[in-house]
Amino acid sequence: MRYISLTHSKIMPYLGICLFAIAGCVSSLDLPKSANEQTPQASQDKTSQAKTPQAPSGRYRQVELISGLENPWSMVWLPNRSILITERPGRLRMVRDGKLDPNPVAGVPPVLASGQGGLLDVSLHPKFADNRFVYLTYAHGTRDANRTRVARGTLDGMTLRDVKVIFEVSQSKSGTQHFGSRMLWLPDGTLLVAIGDGGNPPVELEGDLIRKQAQNLQSHLGKIVRLNDDGSIPQDNPFRQNKDANPAIWSYGHRNIQGLTYDPKLKQVWASEHGAFGGDELNLVRAGKNYGWPVVTFSREYFGPEITTERSRAGMEDAKLVWTPATAPSGLAFYNGDRFPQWQGNLFAGGLVSRDIRRIEFDQEGKLVKQETIAIGKRVRDVRQGPDGLLYVLTDESNGQLLRLEPD
Repeated sequence: MRYISLTHSKIMPYLGICLFAIAGCVSSLDLPKSANEQTPQASQDKTSQAKTPQAPSGRYRQVELISGLENPWSMVWLPNRSILITERPGRLRMVRDGKLDPNPVAGVPPVLASGQGGLLDVSLHPKFADNRFVYLTYAHGTRDANRTRVARGTLDGMTLRDVKVIFEVSQSKSGTQHFGSRMLWLPDGTLLVAIGDGGNPPVELEGDLIRKQAQNLQSHLGKIVRLNDDGSIPQDNPFRQNKDANPAIWSYGHRNIQGLTYDPKLKQVWASEHGAFGGDELNLVRAGKNYGWPVVTFSREYFGPEITTERSRAGMEDAKLVWTPATAPSGLAFYNGDRFPQWQGNLFAGGLVSRDIRRIEFDQEGKLVKQETIAIGKRVRDVRQGPDGLLYVLTDESNGQLLRLEPD
């Protein structure tokens, strides 16, 4: 479940939310919903609705590589095939020669490790071999005033040096929800960063529900921003010439993106995004487009009613796939390796609540061909293709694991 802020004075209209949160607060991320799929009843001709996935094609086995990670969030491979892994409490770990170094990497900035906040994504500069730049996203501040930041440091052995904040969200918020934080490098060397909408009701900003900031082009909340590698704003960003918009914005109308990946063949950006009570989405994301939240959604309020009756609207992009009940999608990977040739060109979406990975296949027109479930049995936080062409998985637990899927 997402933590609910109780600090606002207008608490009575949301008493139902608070009672619901107290009664069911077992997780900092999503409500424990069924992993079975059902079909929402609107926009059938525009959005692929998730039905019961098939059993996985191909034979594979699940191998545990590392355990003892505390709520790991993200991973990335160094050129020597060592792996950097973030732990949400604020540690950056190194896996070297198949073993977890007992000492964390030094130099990580202080983080707000509360609720959904903490040390989140990690990524390497495309020219890391030359400049040794490591990028981190994290929650910064206090429970009453916080925001997502992006920092860059130079990896020197087991130390990050010259760490600098190159970007931070334009507005401070209360509560510890919806930081977003996935990063993705585009072929032109620019960096996409997903920013959450700030939280659920009753969290407010500027006298209204904070989630409405996702439609505010002057705010970073509920957006994907595009940056140069030093944090400056690219001249060709879609809203750069719009005096009424923040120039960093690349796309908007997002709730809380937790997976971001790139298809190099079709040159497409894909994002997996948490809905509220149901209505999780898989989106094909394009520059300058509006993805509808919270004006258009299949989600419901956690206390029952619809957030909106609109499932589609002109000028807003429809999701390519909707999961209701929610899977709580996490890491997202595009597979182009050779170890599972039958899976080439497919997307792999982790699930926190569903405790699995969804293998998703679309045709050239972007229509859903197949969805399969790869059972993991634990909360899946991240899914990545390794340099060896295999799939790697992080489980989001106090004794989290690094797993690998291998052909059987």
